[in-house]
Amino acid sequence: MNNVRFTKWLISLTLLLSVAVSSCQKDDNVKGMDTVKQTAVADSVSTLSVTNAPGNFLAGKGTLKVTIEDSTYTFDAATDSVAFINVHTDDSKYFGITAINKAHTMSFGISSVGFAATNVNSKVAGSQLLFKVDDKKPVLQYTLTRYADQEESGKISLEKYNSENIIAKGTFFTFLAKDDKANSPFYRVEGSFELQLK
Repeated sequence: MNNVRFTKWLISLTLLLSVAVSSCQKDDNVKGMDTVKQTAVADSVSTLSVTNAPGNFLAGKGTLKVTIEDSTYTFDAATDSVAFINVHTDDSKYFGITAINKAHTMSFGISSVGFAATNVNSKVAGSQLLFKVDDKKPVLQYTLTRYADQEESGKISLEKYNSENIIAKGTFFTFLAKDDKANSPFYRVEGSFELQLK
């Protein structure tokens, strides 16, 4: 159980660090798209000693939508930083989406075990939604939870992957809680994404 939590934590951290690195670089808008992608991957990978897999993309166009508690939040890749990444750690393989808004007040990450491919339906391995609320309550955090009487943690469905100008298109759902206590309420989170290079 502790290994599973550590793996989920590591993947979430990897995803969020990748977005943070890409976000800072995206604000510069001086480098070309390929240079930004390579640098973001290299920086986040070297920090965590994670082996890079092919298929890491910083989106230049498209949206990621996340719905929780009757509110929908949209990340726009034209202004926010949204990345689709593949990560290999030891014998495990993961793919996922990370996003951080331009103001750095909201971030989201979701990952799945396995390889990304067109028409893939994969189990969610980790997910986290963070908000910077205000100075008195600086962070509101939702994280992946095990929910009552069900074994699955959600699904990521890829309709398209790495085809022409499309990085990834699909949907997901998972269940997130505000803390890790056994009786904590959890919330169904649904979302969609259609990410393009430019």
